[in-house]
Amino acid sequence: MISINNLSFHFGSRPMYDDANLHIKPKDKIGLIGLNGTGKSTLLRIIVGEYTPDSGSVQMSKDTTIGFLNQDLLSYETHESILSVAMQAFEEAINLQKEIDKVLVEFENNFHDSLVDKLAHLQDRFEALGGYTMQAEAEAILEGLGFSTAELQQPLASFSGGWRMRVMLAKILLQKPSLLLLDEPTNHLDLPSIKWLESYLERFEGAVVIVSHDREFLDRTTNITVEVSNSKLIVYAGNYSFYMEEKVLRDEIQQGAFENQQAQIRQAERFIERFKAKATKAKQAQSRQKMLDRMDRIEEVAPDAAKVNFSFRFNTQPGRHILRLEHMSKSYGEKVIFKDTNVHIERGDKIALIGANGKGKSTLLRIIAGTEPIKGKRELGHNVIMSFYAQHQLEALTVDNEILQELQQAGSGKTEVELRTLLGSFLFTGDTVFKKIKVLSGGEKSRVALAKTLISEANFLMLDEPTNHLDIQSVNILIQALEQYEGTFVVISHDRYFVENVATKIWFIEDYELKEYPGTYHEYETWQEKREKEAKKEAAIEQKTEVKQKQPKDKSEFSQLTNQLKQVNRQVSEVEQKVQALEQKLAACETQLADPKVFGNVELLQEKTQEFEAIKQKLDKAQEEWEELMLEAEDIETKLAD
Repeated sequence: MISINNLSFHFGSRPMYDDANLHIKPKDKIGLIGLNGTGKSTLLRIIVGEYTPDSGSVQMSKDTTIGFLNQDLLSYETHESILSVAMQAFEEAINLQKEIDKVLVEFENNFHDSLVDKLAHLQDRFEALGGYTMQAEAEAILEGLGFSTAELQQPLASFSGGWRMRVMLAKILLQKPSLLLLDEPTNHLDLPSIKWLESYLERFEGAVVIVSHDREFLDRTTNITVEVSNSKLIVYAGNYSFYMEEKVLRDEIQQGAFENQQAQIRQAERFIERFKAKATKAKQAQSRQKMLDRMDRIEEVAPDAAKVNFSFRFNTQPGRHILRLEHMSKSYGEKVIFKDTNVHIERGDKIALIGANGKGKSTLLRIIAGTEPIKGKRELGHNVIMSFYAQHQLEALTVDNEILQELQQAGSGKTEVELRTLLGSFLFTGDTVFKKIKVLSGGEKSRVALAKTLISEANFLMLDEPTNHLDIQSVNILIQALEQYEGTFVVISHDRYFVENVATKIWFIEDYELKEYPGTYHEYETWQEKREKEAKKEAAIEQKTEVKQKQPKDKSEFSQLTNQLKQVNRQVSEVEQKVQALEQKLAACETQLADPKVFGNVELLQEKTQEFEAIKQKLDKAQEEWEELMLEAEDIETKLAD
């Protein structure tokens, strides 16, 4: 499908790829991974032709079609409905529909054979393109991505950037390209939508390349992992979990080979240094020097992901009860968020708040923080010091500050050595701590804001989507930090791997109430699946009960109607056979009328014309009889259903 050969690409003087190779075959499901800044998104843009390689080639088969989801699509603006935007995927079918409408209008004044042929051709092509089902498909995908039926007719411009990205994803999925390139597709999706997308990609018949920092999503959607490292593309024949295991083995082998080679190099260098000045050994020394010059050097394995070695401590211990909300209600106008719900947070709770967007998760966090008015009682515990992290914290950073300076001004009282140790855990080492906030990427700003939150001496943290913009290594650092943290926290996240590793309680919002599952995410997921199966089973039982209740109470009446229906259905079958026979006779008669021997003989032509009319009358009468029988059958079926 696509072959990337000896690819080299530079941003200025910085090499992103150097003699890199990759082959994408039909139906491959590839996870493209690597640290932020290694060139994952760049590779996708090279594949679609937005960037031109410095050398090497990207070859693809002529029938390859590509759908590319990227962050640039957030800037798309229109006042068309989201359903209309998604249906732009069916451009050819929509244009055919317009042509069909024009022909139907022309029929009103000009009915001739050529127009009938044109309409038939247009309708055949329209059907082949899925024109009759395209709206239903678009609605199903948009609703799968979290839109309600009522929202489908709302203009795209009325939605936030994250929801617009979902519309663009729906449009790309509806195009059904042979290759999907998805750059961080879960960034703007809630948990139900992520699960829906996983199910869709499992059924998708084309190839997929996914750039994502969501480990669970990669595990469930990919069967090949490609790591971008040292300007190369390294292929692993499995999902992300397989990659993690295989990488350990490869690194052990590479490190062993590196150490052996270094020993050989040191031995050769000692020989050269000792004998290069001796006439009897000079030739051998030169030979060994040439051997070293030609040697392909094995690279040392890079150290493991950064470890958090900073102690997150606070001086003030809170009481047993962190916060209580009693009989809390919250509405925005007519939209009810919470209705008479209770919230209790105890010291040491590690809570993850999960669920679909729009249910009120961020609202609840603001209520807990005391920044959102409510009906009901809010009681904060003794000695509770709160710290609230949300995406707007990135905007609160002082852009002209250096990273270290930003943390020094946070008021924690920690020394420069302590702060630099913390920043090292968050991947800011050496002179990078002196970088200005304004030159940082979104992920780097997130790490700075998180570091500020963690050093705030707070004994109660509230974290709203803290893993957004973080790569896998940074997510692992945050997991380690929260594992060390001795206080209490509530975190909102759609990253299941993260939630599984930090939370011991799961909160979810259902029927305008906050509900709690006392366990890990995977335990919650198993419990929830069991609940859903039981709910479906109960619904099926209720449906069967309703059908039984609708059946006639009088068994004799029910039996009589059933027998009548069988009799009418037999008559329908007999009439259908009669209609079919008459249609065959009529077709044979039409063929005879077209025969030159017939239309050239006046008497024979008159005879065949009379025969044609007689058959046509019988056929019309049989078709009327069929219609009457079908109406009678429908009437009996209605009585049986009542």
